[in-house]
Amino acid sequence: MSNKALLEMVTAIVSAHAGQNQMTAEELQKNITGVYQTLEGLSGGEPVAAKAEGQEIKPAMSVNKAFGADKVYCLVCGQAFTTLKKHIAVAHQMTPKEYRKTFGIPAKTPLVARKYSEAKKRIAQEKGLAQKLAEGRAKRKKGEE
Repeated sequence: MSNKALLEMVTAIVSAHAGQNQMTAEELQKNITGVYQTLEGLSGGEPVAAKAEGQEIKPAMSVNKAFGADKVYCLVCGQAFTTLKKHIAVAHQMTPKEYRKTFGIPAKTPLVARKYSEAKKRIAQEKGLAQKLAEGRAKRKKGEE
């Protein structure tokens, strides 16, 4: 692959990502470098930064600082999000279970920002979703009998 084509692909990918996520200049630079290295490795047919079995990943920050009220930070790359599930699956090819195990995060700790979780909970309560769910389960149980 030519360098020009590679740069065009990097530009398209990073601008699409930056258009949907607020990023600092440092995060943008890391993103550009990471995408470039990944595409360069793929075009050369070499494996790309695959983590070896048993290889430890050093966290980008402490686990306590990673879970904030407004943002939750990825411990692999240090980027901030409101929810981590999709990011860790796409960017790091990890399931939430693997992510928690890698960094020693308790299973009950949600991988979302607290304010985001509270807002979703409040919306569900206002719409009466718990009550509707209970009613639906009761109807289904009666239908099975």
